Amino acid sequence: MLVTLEGLDGSGKTTVWEALRATRDDGWTFTREPTGSWYGDAVRRSIGEPDADPLAELFLYTADHADHLSRTVRPALADGDVVVSDRYSDSRYAYQAASLDGELKRPMEYIRGVHQPFTREPDVTLYFDVPPETGAARAGATNKFEQTKFLSEVQANYEELISMRPGRFVRIDATRPPEDVLDRVEDVLGRVLGDD
Repeated sequence: MLVTLEGLDGSGKTTVWEALRATRDDGWTFTREPTGSWYGDAVRRSIGEPDADPLAELFLYTADHADHLSRTVRPALADGDVVVSDRYSDSRYAYQAASLDGELKRPMEYIRGVHQPFTREPDVTLYFDVPPETGAARAGATNKFEQTKFLSEVQANYEELISMRPGRFVRIDATRPPEDVLDRVEDVLGRVLGDD
């Protein structure tokens, strides 16, 4: 099963990912996007460039995703592991569609179309829901993707994705204390993995 953790910057999903990783061993693969590959390094460099071309940036993220699938996600799933990814294709749809708004017609449709032939859709996506102002404050608003106005557009894109696949997304109230958020995540994972 492929479980993805999604949400705005500052939503706490990485904190949850780290807590889950610390308590699980065999049969679990923990991974993230951008990856630690040279593709991921290129993505991280572009994040720090305020003037990076948004279309070029999309394809850096897409290349990193393709490599991630071939080297990590598909092999782990083939071995029968539960794969938990901190960010995945929905981040691209939400964030890059916001970056390309005004540059392309229907940017989310375009980005999803690019991914459709090769990506592997998650089985369940935990969406860590926080207001854009909260996300920006928690993240420190240190780069172009952590600004409140931009995160508002990203949040609207996530809501559109949730409406398209309501059965796949589970909304987590990430304004709650971290221990409550983690308890909710553990409860959801127990149900979807049949551990109850």
